[in-house]
Amino acid sequence: MQVKKYSGELVPFDEAALRRSLTRSGASEQEVNLVYENIKGSLYDGISTKELYELAFTSLRGKKDSYAARYSLKKALRELGPEGFYFEKWIARLFQEDGFQAVTGQTVQGHAVSHELDVVALKDGKLFAVECKFRNDADAKVSVTTPMYYKSRKEDILGINYTFFGQNLQFSDGWLVTNAYFTTDSIAFANHYKLNMLSWNYPEGKCLKTRVDNNGEYPVTCLTNLSSQDKAMLLKNQIILVKDLLKKPEVLNTIQLPKDKQEVLLKEAKELIDSPLSHE
Repeated sequence: MQVKKYSGELVPFDEAALRRSLTRSGASEQEVNLVYENIKGSLYDGISTKELYELAFTSLRGKKDSYAARYSLKKALRELGPEGFYFEKWIARLFQEDGFQAVTGQTVQGHAVSHELDVVALKDGKLFAVECKFRNDADAKVSVTTPMYYKSRKEDILGINYTFFGQNLQFSDGWLVTNAYFTTDSIAFANHYKLNMLSWNYPEGKCLKTRVDNNGEYPVTCLTNLSSQDKAMLLKNQIILVKDLLKKPEVLNTIQLPKDKQEVLLKEAKELIDSPLSHE
């Protein structure tokens, strides 16, 4: 059996990969078996990855909303678009959760030209320039020209004094971050020039997916009991992480969510945050 990717490319169906992704939702082995048996009869040759995702998502949600929320992380990151403004906000929050001070949307003058920096982050006296590459396509890959461009931008701002967070500082390094994938050439280039890069599946063991599951830094767009309009309203109110919602549940009154729906939503949010996954 073959599966049709978003790009139209046909690839062999991988039962083991599907089971791994179901396991990463937090479901137990028994629950994963039940979900797989539930959707197996609906699989057919040429099924789209989108349809396969919807089948798994719906079946997982029948077990527990928080399983479906965790399973939907990749899609939830795309919902931080359409231009990636909230993706940059989310990346800043990831740095803040790791003990950094971080701000978004900064402009600095380099040796040659000025640069718009998506995120500027500071920790232990080290200043980092973070470039975010947001993609709406589920199968998108960031080509080698992007880390090349990022490297030249980084070099243009190194060795210059800037004022950030009330201090006079120089950039120590930077990060290139995407919700998509890096091509093999991109990774080879980054390894050779020792560039810091972070994507959905890179670096292995420390990629976005693993990092979020380990630390509970889920974007609020993961939550299954929110409409698209509700999500947009929460983001507008600077509720970027699910953790933010648990700290400020009163914001749900601002978006006029009925009390009964608030209870269901907050239960899902708490389950998602209170059940961190362990990784090999």
